[in-house]
Amino acid sequence: MNRVVVTGMGVVTPVGNDVETMWESIVAGQHGIGTITKFDITGYKATLAAQVSGFDPLDYMEKAEARRQDLYSQFAVAAAEQAMLQSGLSGKVAQDRLMVCYGSGIGGIFTFENEHVKLISGGPRRVSPFFIPMMIGNIAAGNIAIRYGAKGSCLPVVTACATSTDAIGQAYRAIKHGYADAAIAGGSEAAITPMGVSGFSNMMALSTSDDPDAASLPFDKRRSGFIIGEGAGSLILEEYEHAINRGADIMAEVVGYASTCDAYHITAPSPDGESSSRAISLAFQEAGSPKGTIYINAHGTGTPLNDVAETNAIKMALPMNSHDVLVSSTKSMTGHMLGAAGAVEAVISILALRNEILPPTIGLNEPDPQCDLDYIPLLARKMSVSLAMSVSLGFGGHNACLSLRKIS
Repeated sequence: MNRVVVTGMGVVTPVGNDVETMWESIVAGQHGIGTITKFDITGYKATLAAQVSGFDPLDYMEKAEARRQDLYSQFAVAAAEQAMLQSGLSGKVAQDRLMVCYGSGIGGIFTFENEHVKLISGGPRRVSPFFIPMMIGNIAAGNIAIRYGAKGSCLPVVTACATSTDAIGQAYRAIKHGYADAAIAGGSEAAITPMGVSGFSNMMALSTSDDPDAASLPFDKRRSGFIIGEGAGSLILEEYEHAINRGADIMAEVVGYASTCDAYHITAPSPDGESSSRAISLAFQEAGSPKGTIYINAHGTGTPLNDVAETNAIKMALPMNSHDVLVSSTKSMTGHMLGAAGAVEAVISILALRNEILPPTIGLNEPDPQCDLDYIPLLARKMSVSLAMSVSLGFGGHNACLSLRKIS
C-alpha cells in the first residue's frame, strides 16, 4: 500500500480567505459571525450567519469565467488554486494520474434561486443557458479538473455535511491503492441564500440568537442550533514517494479514514452513537491505534442532539482514558460550512499538528454536563499531540473521520 501525504492546502472561510489569515483568526479565537447582509432578513427567524467577506473571484479567474460560475464553484476554484500553488504540483504529475475528488452538500442554490425568479417574472426565455452547468453539484469538481488538466477520476462526493471529509477520504484510498499519484480534494458551499436559510431555519436547525458572540455554542448547555457558514477547503494529496522525488514540502500524512451510516433518521443523529463511534474507531485503528494524546476536531455543530451523541461516540470509539482526548469545535468561529466544513477542519487539524497549537471552542462558558470531555474552552492551547482526527456527520446519517499525523 502507498503512503499518502498532504502537500498543499487552500481555504476560503468566514475568518479568512487564505490559510495563514484563517489560522491566525482561529488561534486568536476570533469568529466570523454577524448579521446576514446577502439579502433582506425581515421576517426571518434566523438572522445571523458566518459569511465570507472580502472575496473577489477576479483574483483567481477572468470576469467571463466568474460570470459562468456559481459562488460555490468560485470558492472551490479559489481554494484549489491556493493549494496547487503551495504544493508546486502543476506540471509535475501526469495528467491521467491526477484526480479530483471535490463535493458540495447543496451545490449552486444561489443560481437556482436567481434563475427561478427570472422564470416566474419573465418566462422561460429569461432563464440563462448557463443555468444547468452553473447549478449542478458536480461542476466545482469539473471546473477544477478543467483548470489543471486533471484527466484521472473526477468524483463529486455528496454526503451532506460529511461531504468534504469523504472527498478527502476517497482520494486518500485511491492514492493508497495505486489508482492515482495525486488528488485535489475538498468541498465548497455557498448556501446563505433566502431559500437556504429558510429551509434550515424552518426545520429548527439554526440558532435564532441575535448575539453573534453567543450564537454558535458547541458543547455549551445554552446551544440551540448551528450558525450557517460558507466557503471552501482544498487539500493536495500525493503519494509519498512521488512527493519526495519532486522535493515537495510535506505538511502531514493521512493515516486513516472511515465512513459509516447511522441508517436511522433523515436529519437526527442516532442517539446511541454506535455508527459514528465506529467511524472514529476504524479511522483510529487504521492509523495504528497510536499511544499518547489525541486531538479531535469535532463535528460540534451546537445543536442539542449532535453534541451529546458525538461526545458519547468519542468515548465509545477510543480505548484510552477520556482525559487523554482533547476535543474542540472550530465551528464556534467559522459557523457550519456544511459540505465545506470537513475540508476546512482537516486543514485546521493539520495546522494544529504542525504548529503544536490546539484551537479552542470559543463561547463555551456554561458546559453541558452531558458533554464532559476537554473541549479546549475559550483559549487555544500550546500542546503537541500524537494524532489529529477530524470528524464530520451529515444529514442522512453519514459519518466520516480522518486520521492525520506529522510525517515520520
